[in-house]
Amino acid sequence: MAFAPQDPRIPDPDDPVLQDDRVDYAPFPRSVTSARRYTARLVAHWGHPALAQDAELIVSELAANAVLHGSVPGRHFRVRLTLTKNHLRIAVSDAKGERVPRPRRPTPDDKFGRGLLIVRALAARWGVRERIVGKEVWVELEIAQPPVGP
Repeated sequence: MAFAPQDPRIPDPDDPVLQDDRVDYAPFPRSVTSARRYTARLVAHWGHPALAQDAELIVSELAANAVLHGSVPGRHFRVRLTLTKNHLRIAVSDAKGERVPRPRRPTPDDKFGRGLLIVRALAARWGVRERIVGKEVWVELEIAQPPVGP
């Protein structure tokens, strides 16, 4: 697991926030699909269609983990997307802080356990942060080119 040189919650004057959005979802499997689709549309709308597919896959994996391993009855999970000058930050938080995700080494026969390996392969940086209630898994994708759009 890699840690950002600076806490992503602390504004960096050299990497200003351009866009920010968050949505809370009920911890049901259909919410993973909703979060994934919303992420792809929003990232493309923000002018970065080349990042939309990677962001969609990352949100899908992290939201699925939140539903499978981080859900608590009556509590939602949150997907937050933040676009800065240099990064797209994705954060998925859930209410179960005692279940900290770790990449596994699945065997070829394992049906699960590859999600964080995919996230790690796509991300410039990622990590897990404790919250007062629960945890947040955050990922940063680097912005490689200027935004596309009007």
